[in-house]
Amino acid sequence: MQLLGRRSEETRGVDLLNIIEQDVPKMTDFGLPLPHMGWNRVYPQAGNRLFQGIEDGAYFYFVHSYAMPVNPWTIAQCNYGEPFTAAVQKDNFFGVQFHPERSGAAGAQLLKNFLEM
Repeated sequence: MQLLGRRSEETRGVDLLNIIEQDVPKMTDFGLPLPHMGWNRVYPQAGNRLFQGIEDGAYFYFVHSYAMPVNPWTIAQCNYGEPFTAAVQKDNFFGVQFHPERSGAAGAQLLKNFLEM
């Protein structure tokens, strides 16, 4: 997902694809361990087809230290000290911060939804 952004602190001096006009900063730790690693709840926008059939607040698996802030292309959010973008969509481009392949039934449903678009 981060590759869809404009720039990332992780890749200083290297521009990203700039499909989502948003920078990707390193997360603030807020006394929490970084990287953010483990299961966390994701809250999608109601009715978004990528999350069809997935419970609001379903758990997904994360491993990351950089996160895109919530922005106009955010279709799902997570909170780890502060809200951040868990999924984005712009036109026919989708990206997720979590690992759907490691996220059990919710991740399998998300991959199924993506493949059926």
